Amino acid sequence: MSLGKAGVHARRQTLGRPQTAPGDDGVRVVTTTHAMQTPVLVLNASYEPINICGARRALVLVLKGVARTEEEQGTELHSARVRISLPSVIRLLEYRRIPHQTRALSRKNILLRDRNTCQYCGVVLPSAELTLDHVVPRSRGGASTWENLVAACHSCNRRKGNHLLHELEHMKLQREPRPFTLHTSRHIMRMIGHSDLKWRKYLYY
Repeated sequence: MSLGKAGVHARRQTLGRPQTAPGDDGVRVVTTTHAMQTPVLVLNASYEPINICGARRALVLVLKGVARTEEEQGTELHSARVRISLPSVIRLLEYRRIPHQTRALSRKNILLRDRNTCQYCGVVLPSAELTLDHVVPRSRGGASTWENLVAACHSCNRRKGNHLLHELEHMKLQREPRPFTLHTSRHIMRMIGHSDLKWRKYLYY
């Protein structure tokens, strides 16, 4: 049976209307399909990023007491009795052991982990304009490891020279250097261009 113009118009309005989803306490939460599909960053109990899930799944984990919201999207779900903010970042309350495979230690991967950002002054530069710095200089026993290599601009690298950080005033690392793991980067990096800016401080990629 063919739908008339009025029938098609009514169907389109229905598809665009908010839907209701039952919460764990039986409350009917008013939401939209699009909002509940928004990506959410999942952190381990140690604050290490380990996954990405949809907002619906993240909300279920929070309501069940499995995770807590660390950052909010700014979108709220409403019902007659409750108002719930959709999470942007959640953290598991119990630590989950995740197998990791560390990437090869290379200049490219160090710059990728540090987001092409000088780890001393915070300036973002093209790869060709960045150097690698040994936090503990090689001449003072520093090794070429993930924990001792960081991206640095030429100015900061010259300023630091052969010194240890505690020997220099007003010079410190933006963040602690860590190994760059495939688990952290593989699927999280696929989403980074579409992610909430609140994710940035949790990511090492």
